[in-house]
Amino acid sequence: MKSIVYSETGPASVLRLEERPVPEPGAGEVRVRVVVSGVNPTDWKSRRGGGDGQPLAFAETTPNQDGAGIVDAVGPGVTGFAVGDRVWTCMAAQDRPTGTAQEFTVLPAERVAPLPEGVSFDVGASLGVPAVTAHRALTVAEDGPRRLAPGALDGRVVLVSGGAGAVGHAAIQLARWAGATVITTVSGPEKARLATAAGAHHVVNYREGDPAAEIRAIAPDGVDLVVEVALAPNLELDQAVVRPRASIAGYANNGGDDVRVDIRANMVLNTRLQFILMYTMGAQALAAAAEDVTAALRDGALPVGEEHGLPLLRFPLAQTAAAHEAVEGDAVGKVLIDVASQGSGVSA
Repeated sequence: MKSIVYSETGPASVLRLEERPVPEPGAGEVRVRVVVSGVNPTDWKSRRGGGDGQPLAFAETTPNQDGAGIVDAVGPGVTGFAVGDRVWTCMAAQDRPTGTAQEFTVLPAERVAPLPEGVSFDVGASLGVPAVTAHRALTVAEDGPRRLAPGALDGRVVLVSGGAGAVGHAAIQLARWAGATVITTVSGPEKARLATAAGAHHVVNYREGDPAAEIRAIAPDGVDLVVEVALAPNLELDQAVVRPRASIAGYANNGGDDVRVDIRANMVLNTRLQFILMYTMGAQALAAAAEDVTAALRDGALPVGEEHGLPLLRFPLAQTAAAHEAVEGDAVGKVLIDVASQGSGVSA
């Protein structure tokens, strides 16, 4: 099979295309024939590591956590999946050498979820890190639901920071599916257009005027949940618009690694400041996210593409390095890698 591998940390040039044997699934594992692989910031950050030239945990590693494809084989003890099932993956490369930038990948059965009929492989490969992270951010509030479904967020106001990003896009869609009023902040008109296409009810340009006043005019009683991509530069704004017992869920360190918290102001509001990293969320939260996201898929709530606010940027498997560079360069939209060989009979 064709596989992208790297043997040490470094720039995208460390990625190389190799021929590798098709792996066999072990107990509790499934083998997926990958149709589309999704690229996230976590993928290039893992490839970069703490510096160039560092050794890896495995002799060779295949990148990319997310993807979508078809179950090709199941190992002993696997229930709930059968050969031929369409699936989306999550954390394929976490503590494993077998990511999705290859024609076949093996991963634990709990790291795949059903991809409903009629939902494209493009959508499936765009889930994983963004959708699971968004689900977690929307289910950590003290007064909020622990699961998402239609009506779960009725009457709630959700503020999504950076609504044109992949996590922001998923958060807008999941929050709206669950019944919330969704406000998002963006940096300009083009991203405002994308956030609106994703389903945001209100879009605020944080670079113009008084964004806190604008948000307060939309939600005079305050925001219930904040999905925050840049906690350091945005916390002051978040604190100015949340209601008592609101949650501010930060899932990235864009804009700085350190943040100053006004203790008294947050104490008065009983604010919950929640940090999110998918890899340490725990099995229960991951399973809940997979189930709820799959339910949203069945309802058609998570479309992708330009017309739905998440442009798709495509690369062939042989150009995985270029795909990584696009994400590392903050490309707007979702970067996908077409893995399935031409003539395979599989359409993305």
